[in-house]
Amino acid sequence: MIDSLAKPKLWGRRKGRPLHSHRLSLMDDLLPKLEIPVPSAGGLLPCSLFAPSPQTVWLEIGFGGGEHLAAQAALHPTYGFIGCEPFVNGVASFLKHVEAQALTNVRVFPNDARLIMDAMPDACLDLCFVLFADPWPKKRHQDRRFIGPENLPRLARVLKPGAELRLATDVPVLEAWMRAHANASADFEALHDSSTPPADWIPTRYEEKGRAAGREPVYFIYRRK
Repeated sequence: MIDSLAKPKLWGRRKGRPLHSHRLSLMDDLLPKLEIPVPSAGGLLPCSLFAPSPQTVWLEIGFGGGEHLAAQAALHPTYGFIGCEPFVNGVASFLKHVEAQALTNVRVFPNDARLIMDAMPDACLDLCFVLFADPWPKKRHQDRRFIGPENLPRLARVLKPGAELRLATDVPVLEAWMRAHANASADFEALHDSSTPPADWIPTRYEEKGRAAGREPVYFIYRRK
């Protein structure tokens, strides 16, 4: 079980439709082998979660159904990948990808990403993805958006100098919000801001559904100074 830290408020659903039997079995049998416990006093070194210890560790915050995270892990078998997702159904979906592709270089934190980031040392991650996050479109909820003044300093602390922060959204209000806050941060510099994805982009299921519905994504890359 995960030790308790001083927990920030976690907004949004934790569970959707009841899981089918196979996904329930993955949650019972596979998740415990991949789940990351967070030390109550911090000190979690990401590379120590993997054997052998990788020199490169990437983080995805809010991985949804996990297809992007699984594809990245399959493409980079010598890297370590950490995925954070509090939505139970998303975690179960990701575990199906892990099983089907026999992935061994992934670890899962089925909870609020802020808890695990606060347990990490400085400059320990090489890349972080925050893709198609909840836009919290109502003005009274805008402080719940992940990329903003609360979490950009967190991200800057755990990313190595030169590491990338990759963002994407197809919601105009969140696009403008993320651009304004990330561009204003003294810790990051913009490398890519376009409706054209980066050359090495791997689409997500949510992204493809959005395109089918007529929504056009915008892609950002920021580099940690």
